[in-house]
Amino acid sequence: MATILKSTQRDFKESPNKIDNYRIYTDVSRIHKGINPENLNFDLRQLNPGQYSAPYHFHRYAEELFFLISGSATLRTPNGLEIVNHGDLIFFEKGEAGAHQLYNHTNEPCIYLDIRTYIRYDIAEYPDSNKILIAPTYEIFNNNSKASYFDGETKIKDKWKKIENKGK
Repeated sequence: MATILKSTQRDFKESPNKIDNYRIYTDVSRIHKGINPENLNFDLRQLNPGQYSAPYHFHRYAEELFFLISGSATLRTPNGLEIVNHGDLIFFEKGEAGAHQLYNHTNEPCIYLDIRTYIRYDIAEYPDSNKILIAPTYEIFNNNSKASYFDGETKIKDKWKKIENKGK
């Protein structure tokens, strides 16, 4: 079934849980129409002047594509800063090479379509703050607290004995 999201029915709402400098608006008309994509996720975003899209980040398991519908912004990638304008299409590959962040350096809103693959889960990494985010649960961890695979697994026989003795 095809569902049409009419341009005359846009309903931009501030994305929840944002802080100053990261106030981005998302068109919620797809939610009103009950569109809940399984593998191809998308959002129409409005980035107002002086705002950043999100913290600088990359995805381990998702590709992302921005299409600038109107306005202009400064794009940050591992290669530095570059101005992007309406009509530009920007592809972000998986991994560190696909790291990105937008900043609206103009006096006009920048509206863009954000399309990303989503196959059940993703991990986003934030190099500036050394965090990782696990989706879809949106758990966030500090990357400095990495552990080795067998940390805490040294007394396994004692744990088994406790289990065995419970049944007696």
